Amino acid sequence: MAEADRKEARICVGAIAGAFGVQGEVRLKSFCATPSDIASYGPLTSEDGSRSFTVRLTRPVTGGLGARLSGISNRDQAEAAKGVTLWADRARLPSLPDDEFYHADLIGLLVSDPGGAELGRVRAIHDHGAGDIIEVAGPKGVLLLPFTRAVVPTVDLAVGRIVADPPESDE
Repeated sequence: MAEADRKEARICVGAIAGAFGVQGEVRLKSFCATPSDIASYGPLTSEDGSRSFTVRLTRPVTGGLGARLSGISNRDQAEAAKGVTLWADRARLPSLPDDEFYHADLIGLLVSDPGGAELGRVRAIHDHGAGDIIEVAGPKGVLLLPFTRAVVPTVDLAVGRIVADPPESDE
């Protein structure tokens, strides 16, 4: 995907984790570096674009943020929306420094080793708290690589490739 196409894409910034209370408030899981920023990128849409939500944060709650979303006014509607991912237009998100990336920009990029041998393409980015893991699907199966400068020294979005130096395996 060309850089220009990526700039027009939408980015998943959160998900509805369920109902909170009985009057239509929802529990949001924010994927933003600063969780409360999710309310500033709106309106947010569902993944398929069929629903649009304005977000008003109400309070911090266990495991996320309490919020009121337009179109959700009771507990039944809030429960029915559980699992809906929330997407923001890329143009509304801040630009990142050269050494930071939106996960969506990495998905699908070609990954090769320092010698140029193809390892595969980025299939997913996982965040397990201690740091991001890049999932690379390739001819030798799936590789899970820590997203550190030592293992992934080069990310070139303009060219659409990543250079990775996987740790030696004991196989």
